[in-house]
Amino acid sequence: MPSPLYEPKFGSPLLVDQSLYGRLSSEVERRGLVDSFIVPIRSGKAWPVLAGHVCRIVAVEGPQVVDFNAWNLHNPRERFWAARTKQLHSAHMRVFDRFWSCLPYLRPMATVTGDSVGYGIDEDGAGCHDLLGTRCDPYVHKMLTGEDLDVCCHSNLARAIEPYHLCESDVHDVLNIFQVTGLIKDGHQYFVKPCPAKKGDYFEFFAEIDLLCAMSTCPHGDMTIPTWGPNAADPVTVCRPIGVEVYSVDQELLAGWKSPSVSNFGRNISQRKGAQTLGERPS
Repeated sequence: MPSPLYEPKFGSPLLVDQSLYGRLSSEVERRGLVDSFIVPIRSGKAWPVLAGHVCRIVAVEGPQVVDFNAWNLHNPRERFWAARTKQLHSAHMRVFDRFWSCLPYLRPMATVTGDSVGYGIDEDGAGCHDLLGTRCDPYVHKMLTGEDLDVCCHSNLARAIEPYHLCESDVHDVLNIFQVTGLIKDGHQYFVKPCPAKKGDYFEFFAEIDLLCAMSTCPHGDMTIPTWGPNAADPVTVCRPIGVEVYSVDQELLAGWKSPSVSNFGRNISQRKGAQTLGERPS
């Protein structure tokens, strides 16, 4: 059997202190509610989560897929890097996996602390909380159907971040929370299965740095009605709202934790002598 390509040495930030994060997950009575809200169907919302806080995404009415983005609250150039997270951990996020930021920052932005779905890997090789795919968008939808649909996740995310002075080009590849996906054995094509979340199920993470988070309640709902292909129909009847809860954490639980610094790679390309800066034309 092949081995994972990205295997860390002892002490790497890829390896988490499971006792610390286990406490953060289990000792919920030592949390304080900071914020909570409901995101309606086929819409988006952006919100801050400060370092040291826990954010919980809740299926408040039953199965519903969520598309999730994250940025450094103070520097949106640092954002969630879904592809590298998939390589470093797994194609489907699990408890103790971390959300890694893009280059040149490359640090844990958040760590998964809870997942009540507990899907695992099924007989088709599929898992839940998907990093294989990305967000649905109106451009591909138009290409496949000839129709305009402006409640795709890309559109919802773009509208959600406008109050934070971000725009469509800031939307990036997502974590598809509560979405079950895999690759067909013959042909390796992407497939989805019905969302397994039940009412009250949750996925939660601990913020390692100050975050701006954004989510879309996917217009495909619980993935039981195909949106494309010969059997396509409008899945609005299987769309449901999603709840978000943000909690502070008892400081005693955070003993030994500190917010991670950006990569200490000593030859940062942007800091080399004569490096081209943003907007500067090459000579």
